[in-house]
Amino acid sequence: MDERSKKIQQILVIILVLNLIVAFAKIIYGTITDTLSMKSDGYHSLFDGISNIVGIVAIFVAAKPPDRTHPYGHQKFETLASIVIAVLIIFVGFEIIHNSITRFTSDIQPTVTGLSFIVMISTMAVNLMVTEYERRKGEKLNSEILLADSIHTRSDIFVSLSVLVALVAIEAGYPIIDPLISLIIAAVIVRAGIKIIMASSNTLCDAAQLEEEVICSLVYEIDGVRDCHKIRTRGCKGNIHIDLHIMVEPDMTISEAHAISHQVMDHLKEKLEGVAEVLVHIDPLNKKK
Repeated sequence: MDERSKKIQQILVIILVLNLIVAFAKIIYGTITDTLSMKSDGYHSLFDGISNIVGIVAIFVAAKPPDRTHPYGHQKFETLASIVIAVLIIFVGFEIIHNSITRFTSDIQPTVTGLSFIVMISTMAVNLMVTEYERRKGEKLNSEILLADSIHTRSDIFVSLSVLVALVAIEAGYPIIDPLISLIIAAVIVRAGIKIIMASSNTLCDAAQLEEEVICSLVYEIDGVRDCHKIRTRGCKGNIHIDLHIMVEPDMTISEAHAISHQVMDHLKEKLEGVAEVLVHIDPLNKKK
């Protein structure tokens, strides 16, 4: 594995441990006190841990170099893992909706103690730390899976805030707020999952990754380039592929035109972060676009 992939795996392992600690703290105490919103939040965090495991496996596969069956590499396995994570997130959301609806017809009375507030505030602090850590590392390493997971973990903070509201309402004599807050939690979870799917599907469907105007302006900085067109980009953050056509003077030798194409390649890789490969097609100036 390359150094980037090793770092991403190490980060996911650290976050996995923290997520499991947070999850079991909320699940165990939520079960003891019959607080559905706290327990639902705990299962939300538990699936964070499961998504970390999916991510660790995906990074191992994505780090493999190109081969005959995957000439463009295996990086999209990381994107695919992000979608798997999103599906798991949505599944949890609908499960919480089911439990919340069931709670409306039950006579279970949740119990709120001072420890309930301590558990929620402590786990919120951990989630806040994890979100910021994962976001910064995701941006630094251009990792879709870390950025997707940071979005999910960020939603945990708002979910935990809503649980605190539920605890206050229960203490004030309004236990009906508990399943209502659980429904809100479910909505936040499902929304986060859909957001990740939409972002990841763009990568899998080869959506453009860079603005054509930006690429063209950089290409024109190379001496000998007379025109730039048919620009296409695809891939994912940290592994962007560009192919384009440039026009050169028709009396230029093949060696001279070839040298210009290499200058274009090197210039784009230097100026545009995350560009892994550039394919340049050379056309004579009098050729139609």
